[in-house]
Amino acid sequence: MLSTALRTLYARRASFVGGFVALALGVALLTVMGQALAASLHAPHRSPERFAAAPVVVRADDTLRVPTPAGPRTSRLPHAPPLRPAVLDALATLGRVTPDRSFPVRPAGGPAGPVGLVGLVGLVGHPWSTARFAPYALTAGRAPAAPDEVVTAGGWTRPGTRLRTAHGTVTVVGTVGDLGFERAVFFTDARAAAFTPEVRQAVVEADATAVRAVLRGDARVRVLTGTERRLADADPDRDAEALTALNALFGTAGGVSAFVSVFVVSSTFAFAVAQRRREFGLLRTAGATPGQLRRSVLAEALLVGALASAAGCALGAYAAPHLGALVVDGGLAPAWYRVGGAVWPYHLAFWTGLLVALAGAGGAAWRAGRTPAVEALREASMEPARLPRARWVCGTLLLLTAATTLAYALWTDPGDLLHRKTWVSRPLLLVGAAAVLSPVLVRPLARLFVRLPGVLGVLVRQNVLAGARRTASLAAPVMVTVALAGSLLGATATLGGARAAEVERQTAADFVVTPADGTAFAPAALARLRRVPGAEVSATATTAVRTLEDGVALVGFPARAAEPGPLERTVRLPVTAGHLADLDDESIVVTREWARHRVGERVRVWRGDGTPRTLRIAAVLATGTGGNGAYVTPANAPGAGVDRVDVRVRAGASAVTVARHVRSVEGVRLLTKAQWVRASWPPQNRATRLGVLLVLGIALLYTGLSVANTALMAASARRTELTTLRLTGLTRAQILRLTALESLTVVALGSALGVLVTLADLSGMTAALHLLTAPAPLTVPWRSLAWTTTTCALLSLCASLTTTGWCLRGRPTRV
Repeated sequence: MLSTALRTLYARRASFVGGFVALALGVALLTVMGQALAASLHAPHRSPERFAAAPVVVRADDTLRVPTPAGPRTSRLPHAPPLRPAVLDALATLGRVTPDRSFPVRPAGGPAGPVGLVGLVGLVGHPWSTARFAPYALTAGRAPAAPDEVVTAGGWTRPGTRLRTAHGTVTVVGTVGDLGFERAVFFTDARAAAFTPEVRQAVVEADATAVRAVLRGDARVRVLTGTERRLADADPDRDAEALTALNALFGTAGGVSAFVSVFVVSSTFAFAVAQRRREFGLLRTAGATPGQLRRSVLAEALLVGALASAAGCALGAYAAPHLGALVVDGGLAPAWYRVGGAVWPYHLAFWTGLLVALAGAGGAAWRAGRTPAVEALREASMEPARLPRARWVCGTLLLLTAATTLAYALWTDPGDLLHRKTWVSRPLLLVGAAAVLSPVLVRPLARLFVRLPGVLGVLVRQNVLAGARRTASLAAPVMVTVALAGSLLGATATLGGARAAEVERQTAADFVVTPADGTAFAPAALARLRRVPGAEVSATATTAVRTLEDGVALVGFPARAAEPGPLERTVRLPVTAGHLADLDDESIVVTREWARHRVGERVRVWRGDGTPRTLRIAAVLATGTGGNGAYVTPANAPGAGVDRVDVRVRAGASAVTVARHVRSVEGVRLLTKAQWVRASWPPQNRATRLGVLLVLGIALLYTGLSVANTALMAASARRTELTTLRLTGLTRAQILRLTALESLTVVALGSALGVLVTLADLSGMTAALHLLTAPAPLTVPWRSLAWTTTTCALLSLCASLTTTGWCLRGRPTRV
């Protein structure tokens, strides 16, 4: 049987090229995604950076620990309390204590900075006394001595340079070497203390045992030595957070890629086997048994699958490092991220490719083998009118699964449909159902919309209707491409539009003011804003609260601290129960996603600094798109700095005058209501945006190649039909026009199915937004769909016309 399969492969090598290419590309895609996922499982060991030469670092504990029956639950505090002066005084008896302070340094006029000095972006300020613990060493100039003098790290500036920052104009008096982990600007200790009065960590030049003895019993302070000193660096959990983000990104991309590749490969192999109905009928007539036929087809699939899977693994090994470099350059991964070297992705991709090839060929082989010889010959002349029962069952199950899971999510947790993992994976069920049932869906669409004039138009219509399976096989990759593009891009556009509409509906202020340096308002600036004549000012601060749900789950919720009176006059919050005016220091405003959300109930919460409080629910807000957080008074947000001021112009006052007074305040950024709404759409999460484009780009590239591949396979199998058309009198140009019209018609049908899948998928999201009492604008990315369809049409035209022109060489002599 193996020798027969080898001879068949050689004799029909042209018809197996399509399956080989599809499988090799699919396995390569799985290999690349597997390698990328494997590389995101482990981070390199990171040593202390800023305090590599420090003996002991004492740091305020920023971890909340809550005991539960299932064990302690921990969470990171957004506003860790500073080190108490008594602690610093006690440590000073042991040795020299150097307080550490860090703050962002941003240009005065925005993110661009002065001309030629783009290095201002991403700078962080420190007191000069901490430079020796990295250690930094002067490479030019001297240490800062005056309040307007600084030392910079790296070669982006030199002594004598003057920089305009949000902290005033400073002069560079020295430079130090760049250690690679930050872009530091060192001020004098007194100037740094003026910017950041509180001390959350300090270096103690004493024995660690003595330091622990002095601090024994103080659970709010941590003593860091050895490798633990890295916890005092900026964002010490960035590696873990990067791994989580990369796992989510490549897990989602791998799932989508696996679905697309398995779908395309299985349908390509099934299509290749289905094209051989005449051959199977002749073999049955010649005496071949069903078992021999099945074993022959499976042996062919085994050989092609093994060769293509091996080639795909080799191609994936070459492409994987390039993907790693791409995501690093795009800012999706840290600089240490490297792809390649794992073994299990090769095994997973190879055996998956082989199984998919056998499954795709096995279904058609089983159907051909169980058909009697006479029926097989009759089937060779025209396609069966009915869809096989297995496809009906599979397609129906996929549709029911999609509908059931959607209804369950809408009933129990509509907000889950707004999460990225959900709206990336949900279209796959609908795409799979539409692909399996595509022969049934293509016929009514063709009867309804295919109305082309002339003889060629009639031929196109009849060819599409008579060859529904062939049409469905050609339209399926187009449908997948259009549906994925529409669903993924439409989901981001719909969510962005809903968020912008929600912000516009809730903003009653005429202006929104934020700090120019992106941190918090200085007390003097905030006091001046409160005194702006003709303005109603509401100052709010970002914080967070945590609560125990079901007694074991420590759940965190974003929150804002605000004074109830001004807040009620500058925002229009979606209150569903209670009254916003009832908010006081003993109460809280929650959303409906809280486990307990009835007005008057008392909930135990942990504030941003970790202190527990039991607060009464004063009002309940609709969940919305997720931007509606809890609200507390400033008394329940210790450590939270004001980072947003809503300004409403009082009746009779001039908006121009109010804006002029606000702009005169140093260190603020003024936005009108329209500018604030525009800033909220599209979402500013660059990683999410690039991640969606990465997933979509991989899927579209593969399905685009599949469009051309399937078109080549279909056109090459119609040599007899094309010869018959030429013998009946059609010229070469007419046949090429007929082929072009058929290709465009099939692409249009596939695109129509893709749009239907997109509309069905986005309708579920808009239903979820409606249930969450959020604006629900269904946004279909028509421009992206048009470009996707055009690309598929060009690929299909080029492939089909090239193959048809090759088949029409010479003069026709016989059928």
